[in-house]
Amino acid sequence: MSGRTYGQFCGLARALEIIGERWSLLIVRDLVLGPKRFTELQAGLPKIPASTLSARLNELEQSGVLRRRLLPQLDAAVVYELTEYGGELDQIVLDLGLWGARSLGRPAPEDVFTLDAAILSLYTTFQSEKAKGIQATYELHYPGGMVLHAIIEDGALKVADGAHPDADAIIEPLGPFIKDLLSGELTAADATRTGKVRIEGAFEYLELFTELFHIPAAPQVSHGIVIR
Repeated sequence: MSGRTYGQFCGLARALEIIGERWSLLIVRDLVLGPKRFTELQAGLPKIPASTLSARLNELEQSGVLRRRLLPQLDAAVVYELTEYGGELDQIVLDLGLWGARSLGRPAPEDVFTLDAAILSLYTTFQSEKAKGIQATYELHYPGGMVLHAIIEDGALKVADGAHPDADAIIEPLGPFIKDLLSGELTAADATRTGKVRIEGAFEYLELFTELFHIPAAPQVSHGIVIR
């Protein structure tokens, strides 16, 4: 682990010492979905230097957050995976992702939107209590050719890479408009009317999608000193 400490006997300070270094929590984010090789982690974090990725992996391993495992294959590849201790961060990652999503603006030209980020965005925004008794399968097509599917069964969600042969609806947001759809800034009706979101299947499935996946309203930014 890094030698930098906050010098405080506090659980939150200790947590930040373990996962608060730059890139550390994004590595955990990408491992929440399953084990990955070093090259796969690099692909999901294209802006991280290889030396920094190695350092963060070593620090997280020393802290008991992740471990290395040798695959029983001919190439004897090594993968990184979360330990039981590290796996306890999964809900924390989702909650923090939803908290941050409320402040998302428009993506910058150089911003990367990875497959793992797309999958986790659905888990992050899923309203399980509103999905009770509902069964629906969605296929989502993102700009750049990325495709994933989401299966909803009585309040449970399963998201995976690739198309689904029995999808009830295929949703294709153009540009960054998936975020506007989830936040309610763009209604299902306006999305289809303006062509910002295309759908194959009944329109009702798009309306249902906006109910089942939602980003709460953005916080109001206050300026100056608040007087009560």
